[in-house]
Amino acid sequence: MNTVKISLNSIDKVKSFVNEITKFDSDFDLVSGRYVIDAKSIMGIFSLDLSKPIDLNIHADKDIDEIMKVLAPYIVK
Repeated sequence: MNTVKISLNSIDKVKSFVNEITKFDSDFDLVSGRYVIDAKSIMGIFSLDLSKPIDLNIHADKDIDEIMKVLAPYIVK
């Protein structure tokens, strides 16, 4: 499992993020405090506090390089 911090601070960013990660078969979880949400669920994402960066857990054995490339615009450095 890999974990990165991402920022989804606009509706357009949330929509494009979900569209990008649904192309992969791997599981993705967003963790905000004690809440864990399926990152492929737009409704779930909007239930989180999006004003600050969120941890994204990536449960992938393969395609990790491709996934990280797709996630680059959302990752907080």
